Amino acid sequence: MKLFIGNLPYDTSEAELTALFKDYGEIIETNLILNHFTGKSKGFAFVEMSTRSSGQQALESLNKMKYKNNILVCNEAQPKKKGRRRR
Repeated sequence: MKLFIGNLPYDTSEAELTALFKDYGEIIETNLILNHFTGKSKGFAFVEMSTRSSGQQALESLNKMKYKNNILVCNEAQPKKKGRRRR
């Protein structure tokens, strides 16, 4: 199950993100979205959990949780839309 995590503090690292989710099950991939030019976080990420049940448990536990003075937003990730890429 792939999760979208929003409203992350800009100073969050992928290691911190992994640590936040590891208690809920096996993590297949963490992808912290970075600004192409600055290399800094854009404040959101995607985490893919190995099973739907572990993903659902993480979603229920972490959605609206306070993390580093921010209230996290966790949802199931939506499929990428096909279309023209902006430049």
